[in-house]
Amino acid sequence: MGKCKFLLLLFLAVMLCFSNLLAQKRKVEKADEAFYAGEYFDAVDLYKDAYSRIHDRTERTRIAFQIGECYYKMNESKYAKTWFKKAVTKEYHNPVAILRYAEVLKMEGKYEDAINEYNHYKQLVPDDFHASDGILSCELALQWIDNPTGYKVEGMKYINSRNSDFSPAFARDDYRIIIFTSARDESSGNDIHGGTGQNFTDLYETKMDRKGKWSTPVPIEELNTEYEEGTPAFTSDYNTMYFTRCVVSKRKKLGCTIFKTVRTGSSWSNPEPVKIADDSLIVAHPSVSDDGMTMYFVSDMPDGFGGKDLWMVTRTAEGADWSNPENLGEDINTEGDEMFPFIHPDGTLYFSSDYHLGMGGLDIFQATRTIDGGWKVGNMKYPVNSSADDFGIVIERDSEKGFFSSTRRGRGNDEIYSFILPPLKFNLIGVVRDEESEEPLAKATVKLIGSDGMNIETETVEDGSFKFMLKSNTDYIFIGSKRGYLNNKGRETTKGQNESKDFQTTILLSSIDNPIEIPNIFYDFAKWDLRPESMVSLDKLVETLLDNPNVTIELISHTDSRDTEEFNQDLSQKRAQSVVDYLIEKGIVPDRLSAKGYGESRPKVIDAKLAKDHTFIKEGDILDEAYINKLTTSQQKEITHQINRRTEFQVLRTDYESD
Repeated sequence: MGKCKFLLLLFLAVMLCFSNLLAQKRKVEKADEAFYAGEYFDAVDLYKDAYSRIHDRTERTRIAFQIGECYYKMNESKYAKTWFKKAVTKEYHNPVAILRYAEVLKMEGKYEDAINEYNHYKQLVPDDFHASDGILSCELALQWIDNPTGYKVEGMKYINSRNSDFSPAFARDDYRIIIFTSARDESSGNDIHGGTGQNFTDLYETKMDRKGKWSTPVPIEELNTEYEEGTPAFTSDYNTMYFTRCVVSKRKKLGCTIFKTVRTGSSWSNPEPVKIADDSLIVAHPSVSDDGMTMYFVSDMPDGFGGKDLWMVTRTAEGADWSNPENLGEDINTEGDEMFPFIHPDGTLYFSSDYHLGMGGLDIFQATRTIDGGWKVGNMKYPVNSSADDFGIVIERDSEKGFFSSTRRGRGNDEIYSFILPPLKFNLIGVVRDEESEEPLAKATVKLIGSDGMNIETETVEDGSFKFMLKSNTDYIFIGSKRGYLNNKGRETTKGQNESKDFQTTILLSSIDNPIEIPNIFYDFAKWDLRPESMVSLDKLVETLLDNPNVTIELISHTDSRDTEEFNQDLSQKRAQSVVDYLIEKGIVPDRLSAKGYGESRPKVIDAKLAKDHTFIKEGDILDEAYINKLTTSQQKEITHQINRRTEFQVLRTDYESD
């Protein structure tokens, strides 16, 4: 009897264990069903329950990866990172776990760590370009953060709620009314979305008052239903709105449809579906061209490039039928997801993608048409983009100003942000000085010439200063002039400047009353052939002569006193002539030039600048042979000989006119 009882208990224990195994298997199956139906919020709880009860290492590792996938799909990168790391640590059989781990690290902005994981994945799957692209995108993100664009981004605290708010659209031509998508508590319906864990989304409206403050958003009751409504878009007259409605059902993936409604006074007409594709497909996120003849949208319909693609339909007239859908092509679409198109009135297409090289998650891109009918795509970079999801942009017609959506605050919820590109301000702030004395020159004229045709001038004040306001994307030449001085010029450009800037400059003018030394003119010992390193200074002299076309000059050469007077005189004359010959080769007419060698007959008279550079000589000293012989060191003597060996020019006339 005891044996029978034991066997009965054993049988019951085995049956209970088997029953538990079946129950756990059923939970995993339900979790998988929820996952593949897109019910990630429901699936994650089912997976977690199963994970805590299942002891099979292989299955637990798979479930850990699936939990990571659920959080990844819900944009909860913080939790996705934890579970993907578990899957990687437990050596999940598929290297995609390492790739996912790298991607969520990138979404968290941990770019250096992400690069390490991408490299890990690359070692295991060397032919998969996702690793190389991931590494490159992380490197680009770091560069963009270090060199941000000029956009200023700010969270819309008066509009955002604790739930998701996204995809704003301007509802009036003064941009003071916005209609957007929200899952806030006031939304219609009582069900919770199995994919997000939030309410189904509805359309909401907010208005800006005269003080620039946005009102508390209110739902658009006549358009909202128990299902999901969102992603509004308007025609250019703001009287017709297109939006998306998605029918949601437990454990079933149903389609989304674009609807049309017309404004009558302050009310909207009963929405009508826009027939583009089968109801089981996703047709969503509309955007209408300025002329109303083209609609862009997102869809998962067949013959795409993978994931969700951007498509368009056209029509020939208001009220006419839309054409068959046309895919925007491989310049725009990838094997990832391209979504949330916005077509600007100027024809620029903005959209979001999780596949084009970006900073993490969805990035916002802008695309312009090329001559051959393709698209040139560019990332909008930081700070419009971030490591999180950035999408749903809308931009004013005539200003770099608008709104977009982002999960950058790290809570997994979408929020609306404003952005503006402040007008860039550039100034040229300078001073005109005497080149020799470095004293400021008052009442000097400075002319500014821009590549845009601008030609203005100003006069320096008492301290020699002047100021010009510059325009963006323009090259400038500025020319300083004053009676008794040679003209001189400088250059500046605002091209490529993404931030406001004050350009600082000094214009040095040379007095024509005294000889002007040409620095860095070199010859070999006892020779008069110009050495190559002399050409830079002589090319500047050519430019000076071109800037002063009414001037004639005498080229002057001096030697030191360490040879006979006759030799030095002849050498200096040949050296002066070699400079004249070079200038003629460069296009300066010969009758503006003459050459004169003075040998050792005109020793240098020390000015304030030389006296400051060399403490053993003082201003007014004449470096003749007797003076040099009295110096105490050979180094001092060599310095003074070198000062005497110089090339100068003297202005002879300022009224020259060519024939």
